[in-house]
Amino acid sequence: MEALRNALDFSDFPRLDLIVAGCVAIVFIVFPLFPHSSFAMATMIQFLMFSLYGMGWNTIGGYGGQVDLGKAQYVGIGAYTTAVMLIRWDIPFWVSMPIGMFFAVIWSFIIGYPLFRLKGHYFAIATIATSLVLKDIFEVWDFVGAARGLEISPIKYHPPDFLRLIFREDVYYFYVILGFFFLGILYMNWFRKSRLGFQLRSIKDNEDVARSLGINVHWAKVKTYAIATAFVSMVGSFHACYIKSIEPEDTMSLDISILIALMAMLGGAGSLWGPVIGAGILIPIKSYLKEWLGAQAGLVGIDLIIYALIIMAISAFEPRGVWGIVEKIRRRRRD
Repeated sequence: MEALRNALDFSDFPRLDLIVAGCVAIVFIVFPLFPHSSFAMATMIQFLMFSLYGMGWNTIGGYGGQVDLGKAQYVGIGAYTTAVMLIRWDIPFWVSMPIGMFFAVIWSFIIGYPLFRLKGHYFAIATIATSLVLKDIFEVWDFVGAARGLEISPIKYHPPDFLRLIFREDVYYFYVILGFFFLGILYMNWFRKSRLGFQLRSIKDNEDVARSLGINVHWAKVKTYAIATAFVSMVGSFHACYIKSIEPEDTMSLDISILIALMAMLGGAGSLWGPVIGAGILIPIKSYLKEWLGAQAGLVGIDLIIYALIIMAISAFEPRGVWGIVEKIRRRRRD
């Protein structure tokens, strides 16, 4: 009960923040009721997915200060576990998803224990290496379709199928991932006030001081890495059912890992709303600029340039991201 109270306790946020968050939540809930294109719906689903990816990254990268650039490997583990179990043994999503999370967490312990002996950019490079190695393994592993990947055929089922998460209309996928999104916010609100959350902030500030306080620094990092992994793997399982066609390059590429990290850092690493803000900025830019500009003659790639300029401008102005800018403005008004 205490954990539930902590998850529901947002009293440390200003009332204006809660009003804005409540209004945004209502907009999300009623969004499918208003006229919208299939492209807009797909963008909203991508936004919610990457918000959850960012929340997972934020546990170890934001609160723990460990820059992880290999999160795509756990997207792949979740996606492939769900796809393989559904295609080969007809096991529903709600069973395969926690199994995929379990596999991902086990893998995170296997590689996380030695990885957290490293620090700084050495750790970041090592996470990239482990992700690329796993991707190469999947590309030659026939059991999971090798480089050609796997395809979930909805013709075999009778949508809407809530057990297997097979739908014809994206609105069903939207509400499923929206439910995960709200649960993710509540969990992160609990996490930042938990004992582990306070330990991580102490570790981020000064590891030596944290050790002197009796904190097992290495074990705290490994546990948090597992939590981040579970978040990402869960959304990876959803990704498999939503996209219905997965391959190593689509689910385990370095681009995905970097995008996950950038969203959390742009929005504000180490803050509750940072990953959501980052995804809210970058996903529409990524989707709409590519659609409006990237396909036009002579403008191929300009969407990526604009995308990079926005990131650099905000990062140069405030290293703590958009949420850092908001807090800086508030301090000036109070002063």
